[in-house]
Amino acid sequence: MHRRIVLRSLVLGLALVLLAGGAIGWYFRSTHTRVITVPETAAASPAPGAVPLPHPAHVVVVIEENKSFEQIVGNTEDAPYLNELAGRAAVYTRSYGITHPSQPNYFALFAGRINSDGDSCAVRGIPVGADNLGAQLRRTNRTFVGYAEGMPTPGFRACIAGDYARKHAPWTHFTNIPDAAIQPFTAFPRDYAKLPALSFVVPDLQDDMHSASISHGDAWLRRNIDPLIRWAQNHDTLVIVTWDESSAALSNHIPTLFAGAVVRPGRYDQVITHYDVLRTLEDLYGLPHAGAAASAHPVTQGWSAPRAPAPRRV
Repeated sequence: MHRRIVLRSLVLGLALVLLAGGAIGWYFRSTHTRVITVPETAAASPAPGAVPLPHPAHVVVVIEENKSFEQIVGNTEDAPYLNELAGRAAVYTRSYGITHPSQPNYFALFAGRINSDGDSCAVRGIPVGADNLGAQLRRTNRTFVGYAEGMPTPGFRACIAGDYARKHAPWTHFTNIPDAAIQPFTAFPRDYAKLPALSFVVPDLQDDMHSASISHGDAWLRRNIDPLIRWAQNHDTLVIVTWDESSAALSNHIPTLFAGAVVRPGRYDQVITHYDVLRTLEDLYGLPHAGAAASAHPVTQGWSAPRAPAPRRV
């Protein structure tokens, strides 16, 4: 009798674990957008020696997938490169995604809006002609390109191809972004001086930590992004490495690192979300504010003082 009760308890426990696992999977993969409550953002109090926002020649935004702050920062075993980078970058310790699942976070960062149907390819709730960061830059005669690893051809707007997923490339949704600004990662300039004014880089589903391990994604960043960051430190360029959402259903606490010549390395506690990062990018270029970025706050911590011009040779 006792053995029967124990066996029944084990079966019930296993069923509850499987049910919970299925519920969590459903929560993150659902076709419904779930907005997560995060700490309220506010304009940060000016720190001693605070400096104004810079005006870098180039900005590159790299987006990784589905990892919480604690899974990356301090995890030197699985993410040795990112923790090395954290020592020479501005690390924002109170950075948050907006929603679960993934896709609405990409739209939040690029256009200040979120779609209502989660990861669905047929996006609902965002007009194809809505304002966005790329369109704003183009209207002011600045260049924008979105680079997506695994995209089969320039201008590709279909839902998926191998490990490429359109849900991670929000610029493909908008008719005010031309095909020429929609590029595979193979088109990313080898000569960084030829970078657009602003670009986004999204690795494929294996390399962005979505479907493969943290260590796999960390190694990809070391190979593909670290040379850019080292160049940026001496060439008036800002590189942002961030994540779309956390792996935690309720907190959505994500890593966000700023690196490059315009950054003062350290840890900063300003509360920021994707909307605040978008607002910052717009303010760097003096652009209007798309969607929810209008009520967001720019990142004011972590900037380095402008460098004095080199002395003229007589």
